[in-house]
Amino acid sequence: MSDFFTHFRFAQPGWLLLLLPALLLLALRRGKGSDAAVVFPNLSVLVSLGRRVRRVAWSIGLPLAFLALFSAILAIARPVWRNQYQSRSASGIDIMIAFDVSLSMDIDDFEDQGGRAKRIDVAKKVVDDFITRRPDDRVGLVAFAGRPRDASPITLDHQWLRNALNELRLNDDRRMGTVQEQGTAIGSALAAAASRLEDRNARSKIIVLITDGASNSGKISPIEAAEHAKTLGIKIYTVAIGTTEGRVDPTIMRFPYQEFDLPTLQKIASLTGAEHYWAQDLAALRKTFTTIDRLEKTDAKSLTVIDDTELFPWFVSITLLTALASAAYMALNPPPSA
Repeated sequence: MSDFFTHFRFAQPGWLLLLLPALLLLALRRGKGSDAAVVFPNLSVLVSLGRRVRRVAWSIGLPLAFLALFSAILAIARPVWRNQYQSRSASGIDIMIAFDVSLSMDIDDFEDQGGRAKRIDVAKKVVDDFITRRPDDRVGLVAFAGRPRDASPITLDHQWLRNALNELRLNDDRRMGTVQEQGTAIGSALAAAASRLEDRNARSKIIVLITDGASNSGKISPIEAAEHAKTLGIKIYTVAIGTTEGRVDPTIMRFPYQEFDLPTLQKIASLTGAEHYWAQDLAALRKTFTTIDRLEKTDAKSLTVIDDTELFPWFVSITLLTALASAAYMALNPPPSA
């Protein structure tokens, strides 16, 4: 029944106001008239003795006539069975996310829900939210440590992408991480992300670099990779995460001061016409991605397509059939004369 009310409607419902005088006419017809003031004696009634008085003509023929009238009014109001479709077109942005999975991302210098949280965990959460807010954009994912590795191609299947994001792992004693080689190859990661965007025919192409360290491996420097991306029309937003107090275990990094290289990250963003951010807490990280989301807008257009199936021919047919039936019945069964 709910499906019926969802799809059935009148295209010109104003004509339904004609039902009011039609109902009034029916009410008046069924009312009893006033008694005669003067009664004339008449013996003609004796003529009908022995014969059945045919009064059914009006009891059947008249309802058929009113049914024809009501059906005609409904037909004029144009009943339709309506289906609506949403047609959505978007001039999307192609986005590559370069995600640092080096061992320093294991530092728990963030706070989330009242407890300590690792950098990689909060970064995953915020990036996942960023992807959710970009339904019309194609997004890909490159994970990197000592070298880059494709985690997800550029795709509109964001559920697939988010699953790939969730599966990113750091190296451990069993070497079960996403990238086996240790280090932070920022230049190689940018070059890999730019190569995925190079042949894309998109209105805008951007890379979002998420890292907490300085480039210390790879065959290409971050600045060289940024200059190459600039020639391809790619903007690189750089996001440094972590606090100055956060430090890796000495067994992993002997010189903790190498953890951040903010000048290089700032220059990468400046070269490509983008912005640099340093998020030292969860709120700042969320604000960073909200800002990027606001700066890189997608032009999306939504068009509603309405498909109406006309039902008035059925009501016209009912009108004609009931009108003919009423006329024929009353013609063949006239009421008794006085």
